[in-house]
Amino acid sequence: MAPPDANLHPVATGRAAETVSQHQNPQDLTFYSAWFCPFSQRVWIVLEEKGIPYQYKEVNPYKKEEHFLQINPRGLAPAVEYRGKAIYESLVLLEFLEDAYPSYKPNLLPSDPSDRAHQRIWIDHIAKAVVPVSMRLTMTQPNEQEKLETARNELYEALRKLQNEIKGTCFAGERFTLVDAVIVPWVLRDYVSAEHRAFKREDVGDGWAEYAKAIETRDSVCRTMSVSERDKAKVIYNRYLGGDAQSEAAKAIKAGRPIP
Repeated sequence: MAPPDANLHPVATGRAAETVSQHQNPQDLTFYSAWFCPFSQRVWIVLEEKGIPYQYKEVNPYKKEEHFLQINPRGLAPAVEYRGKAIYESLVLLEFLEDAYPSYKPNLLPSDPSDRAHQRIWIDHIAKAVVPVSMRLTMTQPNEQEKLETARNELYEALRKLQNEIKGTCFAGERFTLVDAVIVPWVLRDYVSAEHRAFKREDVGDGWAEYAKAIETRDSVCRTMSVSERDKAKVIYNRYLGGDAQSEAAKAIKAGRPIP
């Protein structure tokens, strides 16, 4: 039997669909993406931000089609083929794009090794502290009030720690960085927790709502967001809200394991 989300809306819409249509010609880099996936969007934003040539191919990671499994044996988006070689994992891909396309600007990691390490620390914080607890908050049921409050407060605390490091409209000031690219897909989707789990940007602390607004309205971000995302992806978020999501990330959260 096919997984319940195998028949999701198959393609991006709105500005994201326009972006897809502009990237259909073969290139050295083929980008395999799921239009609804925040992990894919991280990579897509960086491709757009840097102006890297790429060919876009839509995949549904719930279907695990044979060709895509040859690119990524785990069947998870995002992934790329670069000059005949397969690469996957969103955070690995972000650094790969910096390394493989050094002449494409802007550089999204600083040149100073200490500054690069500092940004990697906060990318790691987002991956280990922000994303898992954000997903756990969404998956915690309304009748579990104590767990719900605990998850919400843990998310606030994780975001406050990040907020304390932000230097301007972007993480490092006015310059967009990989840190911003890593967090912004979850900023875009925090409406789910706001509408159903009493999350409020303003409760994170001074400056978070302003920072969130600044990065979510950036052009490279808008070019990768489907206009009907809330409508077409509602079936996915309803599964998370109902506690029966079937993604590998959701399974990991339920089992208390790191997100794959």
